[in-house]
Amino acid sequence: MIALSLSNVSLVLGGKPIFTGLSWQIGEGSKIGLIGPNGAGKSSLFKLIVGEAAPEPGGLVTRARGISVGYLPQEPSLDPAHTALDAALAGSERMATVTRELAAVETRLGAPAVYLDDRKLSAALEHQQKLLEEYQSLGGDQYPLRVRSLLSGLGLEESEFDKPLGVLSGGQKKLVGLARLILASPDVLLLDEPDNHLDLAGKMFLERLIQSYKGTVVIVSHDRYLLDACVTHIAELEDGRLTLFEGDYSSFILDKQLRLARQNELFQVQQRQIARIETAIKRYALWAKTYDNEKFAKRARAIQNRLDKMDRIERPVLERRRMDLRLHGWRGSHKVLELRNVSKAFDEKVLLKEASLVLRHGERVGVIGRNGAGKSVLLRLALGTLQPDAGDVLLGSSIRVGYYAQEHETLDLQRSVLDTVRLAGNMSESAAQATLRRYLFTYEQAGQKVCELSGGERSRLQLALVVLSGANFLLLDEPTNNLDIASAEVLEASLADFEGTALIISHDRYFLDQVVDRILVLEDGEMASHEGGYSEYLADKKK
Repeated sequence: MIALSLSNVSLVLGGKPIFTGLSWQIGEGSKIGLIGPNGAGKSSLFKLIVGEAAPEPGGLVTRARGISVGYLPQEPSLDPAHTALDAALAGSERMATVTRELAAVETRLGAPAVYLDDRKLSAALEHQQKLLEEYQSLGGDQYPLRVRSLLSGLGLEESEFDKPLGVLSGGQKKLVGLARLILASPDVLLLDEPDNHLDLAGKMFLERLIQSYKGTVVIVSHDRYLLDACVTHIAELEDGRLTLFEGDYSSFILDKQLRLARQNELFQVQQRQIARIETAIKRYALWAKTYDNEKFAKRARAIQNRLDKMDRIERPVLERRRMDLRLHGWRGSHKVLELRNVSKAFDEKVLLKEASLVLRHGERVGVIGRNGAGKSVLLRLALGTLQPDAGDVLLGSSIRVGYYAQEHETLDLQRSVLDTVRLAGNMSESAAQATLRRYLFTYEQAGQKVCELSGGERSRLQLALVVLSGANFLLLDEPTNNLDIASAEVLEASLADFEGTALIISHDRYFLDQVVDRILVLEDGEMASHEGGYSEYLADKKK
């Protein structure tokens, strides 16, 4: 059965067409990965489905009778005064309603006007019994435990449960928003990059949730590993068109490459056919003029009419413009970074306990661990912005560090994009414009403030600044967060050619497999090293 249907839908925002004449039928129980480049309109499509945006006249968005839809935007809107736990507990509106109604019934049962009236007492007890049955079906007294387990599974520390949402990070708020939505159990889940800010354990937890979810799930994600693990269909939004495919992401990419190759072959055959027809038309037209012969003229018109009615095969876009990222680097000290018995704690929480590490030139090292395990602290120690409680952090004598911050906090949000690049590279305005074009920024975007950019655009800008720093030692904190798949692939290729060393925090398992040759695992203050990428680490762990 069809849960949601979009028919001939067009959307225009700020005078710019996002997509035109789009149709899509979403089947009940399907698990769909919605993919496409940054700016293709994936989030806009979600907003259109839930009614936050209106389609152009003539388009229609319908849902089957009784179908409920839940939507997790990239930045959930939650009451900052509520605690994380209270906000999550309120995820199931029906549970909250039943709890309030039970309290009200209990109050009524204590009133003399009820317990002294057999008819009213019987009605109240019957109502209470129905509410208790529904309360138990929704989880009953175990509901708070389920909520806590869900928050923990997604990666929120128990110490954060009772903190107001206003003091939590954007990533932590998103975890609460995701938990609320899952507890509400709508028939259709629309998840806009829910895996951003999840650690590896949280991503695996999310995969299991999606796989076992009884309803329909449509998820926007750039995590290729996650898309392979839990989706049954792929919907690609590109150039305002939606391409549907049954299967996982890897199968879709292989199919797409074969389709484009076949389309290009047919396009080339048709172009040769068109060229022959056009030559014949010119020949008959020339003969008609030369010999003043209407027969040749009619023949030319007949062939032209046939050509005009031909179904033209569109030229496929085999190579799309991508970010031009070039991490040059240079050879410096052979020993890039050394940690000698380093310890670091915040309050009572020990993040590093007598940790030792040596990074040598050319290494690509991935850092993994649960959120709050100390991964970003390790990078800040290497950067020198944080000092250890004990031990030594030594940087090679000819090492220049380039830092990519997960929350983009190194960017001045009130500065223009153009000035950000111009000042970082000590370059002219025209040179800065040329640099921005390589990172897919338009002339208009160059004049915007950094705060007006999307997450993906800020990521590309920060990568540009890393390049301009001329570093030969890269400290990258979740560099693929917010990047579309094409840009993540560019980063992978650039790191492979980089003449330098990289220490990379990432929860993108596919990215880790492509890039790193060693994994550092931080857990309970201990740091363990494993040779190989993420898959090798996982295989060793299972053994």
